[in-house]
Amino acid sequence: MPDERLAICPGTYDPVTNGHIDIISRTANVFDRVIVGVVGHAPRKATHLFTAEERRDLIADATAHLPNVEVEVFKTLVVELARERGATAIVKGLRAISDFEYEFEMNQLNRKLAPEIESFYAIASPHYSFLSSTGVKEMATFGGDVSDLVPAGVAEALAARLNDD
Repeated sequence: MPDERLAICPGTYDPVTNGHIDIISRTANVFDRVIVGVVGHAPRKATHLFTAEERRDLIADATAHLPNVEVEVFKTLVVELARERGATAIVKGLRAISDFEYEFEMNQLNRKLAPEIESFYAIASPHYSFLSSTGVKEMATFGGDVSDLVPAGVAEALAARLNDD
């Protein structure tokens, strides 16, 4: 048993939202160390607005106040990242039934691949239960104000990226 409780919070984070930061912060309150794993290329997502490195940097900036959180890009199965880093837990956020259905399936596959790594699920805080990266991108694309939905650096990056067109 490791002396340090290490958890992985994996995700695409394109872009990271205040809901993600809430889950990461709450995880950091429970575990000694948290690695936010940024999926380098997600098979379910055809394209990304931000590169994996940009997403990593945006999350690192938004979590700089959490001394036990680090951020890295990974391009393997999440259970492989967990094994490589010595993590015993994967923590994911859940907003709605649709999240549960997907995460339930992923949990079963992960347990088959790595039964020694537990999955934990944090229910979204009520004021973030509607929030998704997809919704934020859509709002920002059409000029909506997303400043209260994402960290300040992300709002700036969205404005810069979407106004390049």
